[in-house]
Amino acid sequence: MEEELKCPVCGSLFREPIILPCSHNVCLPCARTIAVQTPESEQHLPPLLHPRGPAPPPAAAAPGPGPGATAGSAACLDSECAAGGGGGGGGGGGGDHADKLSLHSETDSGYGSYTPSLKSPNGVRVLPLVPAPPGAAAAAAPRGTGPASSSLTCPQCHRSASLDQRGLRGFQRNRLLEAIVQRYQQGRAAAAAKCQLCDRSPPEPAAVLCEQCEVLYCSACQLRCHPARGPFAKHRLAPPPAHPGAPDGGGGGGKGAGGGCKLPTCAEHDLENYSMYCVSCRSPVCYQCLEEGKHGKHEVKALGAMWKQHKAQLSQALNGVSDKAKEAKEFLVQLKNLLQQIQENGLDYEACLVAQCDALVDALTRQKAKLLTKVTKEREHKLKVVWDQINHCTLKLRQSTGLMEYCLEVIKENDPSGFLQISDALIKRVQVSQEQWVKGALEPKVSAEFDLTLDSEPLLQSIHQLDFIQMKLPPVPLLQLEKCCTRNNSVTLAWRMPPLSHNLVEGYILELDDGDGGQFREVYVGKETLCTIDGLHFNSTYNARVKAFNASGVGPYSKTVILQTSDVAWFTFDPSSAHRDIVLSNDNQTVTCNSYDDRVVLGTAAFSKGVHYWELHVDRYDNHPDPAFGIARINVVKDMMLGKDDKAWAMYVDNNRSWFMHCNSHTNRTEGGVSKGATVGVLLDLNKHNLTFYINGQQQGPPAFENVEGVFMPALSLNRNVQVTLHTGLEVPQCVKQPKLPNN
Repeated sequence: MEEELKCPVCGSLFREPIILPCSHNVCLPCARTIAVQTPESEQHLPPLLHPRGPAPPPAAAAPGPGPGATAGSAACLDSECAAGGGGGGGGGGGGDHADKLSLHSETDSGYGSYTPSLKSPNGVRVLPLVPAPPGAAAAAAPRGTGPASSSLTCPQCHRSASLDQRGLRGFQRNRLLEAIVQRYQQGRAAAAAKCQLCDRSPPEPAAVLCEQCEVLYCSACQLRCHPARGPFAKHRLAPPPAHPGAPDGGGGGGKGAGGGCKLPTCAEHDLENYSMYCVSCRSPVCYQCLEEGKHGKHEVKALGAMWKQHKAQLSQALNGVSDKAKEAKEFLVQLKNLLQQIQENGLDYEACLVAQCDALVDALTRQKAKLLTKVTKEREHKLKVVWDQINHCTLKLRQSTGLMEYCLEVIKENDPSGFLQISDALIKRVQVSQEQWVKGALEPKVSAEFDLTLDSEPLLQSIHQLDFIQMKLPPVPLLQLEKCCTRNNSVTLAWRMPPLSHNLVEGYILELDDGDGGQFREVYVGKETLCTIDGLHFNSTYNARVKAFNASGVGPYSKTVILQTSDVAWFTFDPSSAHRDIVLSNDNQTVTCNSYDDRVVLGTAAFSKGVHYWELHVDRYDNHPDPAFGIARINVVKDMMLGKDDKAWAMYVDNNRSWFMHCNSHTNRTEGGVSKGATVGVLLDLNKHNLTFYINGQQQGPPAFENVEGVFMPALSLNRNVQVTLHTGLEVPQCVKQPKLPNN
């Protein structure tokens, strides 16, 4: 039943399900993401099939809305948006959602007039499948002047439903389905504390949980399947998770056994207790042994100090053996996997060998049997070597484990003298046990691969010439528009071969232009049918196409897909490239530092083209530090202030004034600083190749740097006195206040 309770869009259990006119259900949040806005001129064409015809004359062209109006109206699909009006600009918090829902017209992409084209809800469009009829432009012109309407396509039956003024709130809420989902979730949670081995239906409630087996047992199954004897004697049974308040059952007398033990006396002086340790004789001694006995001139140390010292040495040696034992366990798992791989590879090789021998004449039958015998011997040899290695390693591991358990019991004893009598020997045994795992002992002696190759090509060459099947070029791949999408400055394309196509395909070639109408270039060659391309330019239109190839040659190209990257950049701080003293939070949007020295952190986006703007809000500003804001190369030095090397261009600012800095050169001192709550804006214009800074919406000094070219990443340096939050996806400021005059 679980599949019936999952949304066909997100694949999760329904949340606030609504009923579509086709009787299918969809989550209300998912409905917002798949709802699209379609101009009235496109409503008369089949869904997702809009052939691009000749452009309409300028007099008949519909006056398209501006970019802000398009994003705003596309985002207003709920009743709340409809009530508040959706014709304004698309700034603010809804920019990201509007960008995902907006449909690009030819005006958006720079062609100057609107022409219908094949589109999918995620912003992907395709060049025309068939040419438009001669009268299509004239017939479409009157309809193009009408208003745009919102619609929603069912993800299951692909039927479209128009939205009225109420938006998505016009669809009924499926409360029955919502109640079933809630009961299903409660039942699934209740079943978590049931016995996992019961034959009864429903299972009995769990009584205990074995911490080693990680299995829940009822009382009957525990007595039958997990008795407290044999290999299960050392397993610990705990209350099930459903009963967190169950008693521990453990005793509290850990020290009772040894707390009241009598201290041992000296063997030579019955009335004296051991109080010192003779380093020369390696034995504990009493006070009279030092005064009267042979230990008077020996080197002695305090008994307690030597006890702790030897305990530490033994513990350190045990740690080394424990690490080796862990590696040995992992090595055993590797060897067992190697057994399975040898079995699988041996069977595969036998199948390939049989297939080759069957293709030859009957005279090769006896030769085939001989070759199979060689493969079997090789496999048996490899298996024998691996089994011998497993047995040898298991024996060593058992010996090491027994020694470890014995040493741990020795460490638990509170008798210093008794401990010191055997500690030296134990330390040597542990060190010897550790040294037995020499280099190469934990490496397989054989590989899973078979170094056997049957060379039947000379005999089969003449047979291959008698081929009745002629290989043909592969057909045109079909683009899967529902899986093609754009995200920030990356695009994802998916394709498949036509159904009932039996032509062999050895791989695919994906080509992409430069985003500026340039030549196509290969970006992927391989057998996969899904490819994601990162690092593209923002606010650019890319054309992509794919073709298949086999031994006969390369097939024809698919239809060309046009993909539009995001107009503005959405990014966060990059934890992988940040200095180790940098501390990130708030989904890597808020940054501070653990050090009083300046440390550098970079953004996740890289820019080489276009105009980009982002802001940094100062959340905390103590003791007048000098944070620096700007851009940098990927290999910028990260343990000093931004701008001190030649890989960064920055503005550093205190509470009174700011400076521009590059290559440790300070220029353009400008009055006006930052404090808690201030906002610093960074405008990178790679069309004009300059960098400009803003503080609280006002330009700070002249353009900071000119002739900046290459690939840049947003950058910031700060110390522990500053906390900054990053805001991205912002429109480039249009109205700029007059800059402050610099003080030289």
